[in-house]
Amino acid sequence: MNFAEGRKFLPKVTVRNNNLEAALRVFKRKVNDSGLLLEYREHEHFEKKCTKRCHAKAAAKVRERKRQEKNK
Repeated sequence: MNFAEGRKFLPKVTVRNNNLEAALRVFKRKVNDSGLLLEYREHEHFEKKCTKRCHAKAAAKVRERKRQEKNK
């Protein structure tokens, strides 16, 4: 089973009055809101549990540093 088959909801957009630009904007917004691209990037390569934790800790440190800089 590939990545797309496991999803229940795939964004769909209908094009009205041959207005492709508007349909493309709506489609991009729906894909972004659904988190489909983020999930695809996460499943692109296998990552060990310890590596995931290490990346999460590093991201938390960056967020905390930014928060502290903003409060100064």
